[in-house]
Amino acid sequence: MKYADEEKVAAKVQEIREYGDVAPFITDDLLVKQAKLCLAIEEQVEKYQCCASTVQCWDSVENNYGCATCLAMSMMGDKGKPSACESDITGAVSMLASYLATDTAPALMDWNNNIRENRNKCICLHCSNFPKSFFQKDNIEIECLDVLGSTLGKPNCFGACKGQVAGGDMTFFRVTTDDQKGVMRAYVGEGSFEDETVETKGGVANCYVEGLQDLLKYICKNGFEHHVCFVRGHVADILEEAFTTYLGVEVYRHN
Repeated sequence: MKYADEEKVAAKVQEIREYGDVAPFITDDLLVKQAKLCLAIEEQVEKYQCCASTVQCWDSVENNYGCATCLAMSMMGDKGKPSACESDITGAVSMLASYLATDTAPALMDWNNNIRENRNKCICLHCSNFPKSFFQKDNIEIECLDVLGSTLGKPNCFGACKGQVAGGDMTFFRVTTDDQKGVMRAYVGEGSFEDETVETKGGVANCYVEGLQDLLKYICKNGFEHHVCFVRGHVADILEEAFTTYLGVEVYRHN
């Protein structure tokens, strides 16, 4: 999609600069390219009146356009338009439900490895596209995808939002489909984001969940995806009631 409106592009470039700390090696040309991508995605979301969206980001956009989509999704999330990466449609549903339950921006993360010997703590992370409101600092770092940048080149992967997720109460939620039975299933629970810094790259959350190992076993044994939606605050009761009582979905409540 081409943009003849230079003022619109310039305004989006300025919005990006104000949204976070752009890495010094990022050229003006890359910022303009990123701004046009943000505008194109936002325009399609508005055109089709999407309450939530998902983007096929890895690695088609980087290969064919030369830019990451994380920043566009992050900025939309903070404006009440949650967006899931990697074409994760049920992830987007999980994000929308969490947003409606809290009126705060959700984030889609990967369940990852344990933190040292604490079996109730783990790292959750992504490249990332977390909304700015999830991070500890007012200004996040806007840089390049680390893993994909090592193969496609950093200039083709600009747009990742990096930093540590701020501490506080959180709710985790995931909707999926059971294709063999033709039904939807979900799990939900509560925990906290810890303030202790995790020394790794991308968007990083230090998560505490009581009985985490039992939860992870349930996720693996029941075919849930590695993505999980997090939202600030404790709203598991709301999400459980909405999906069981009103939508008839089988929900596992992790206590």
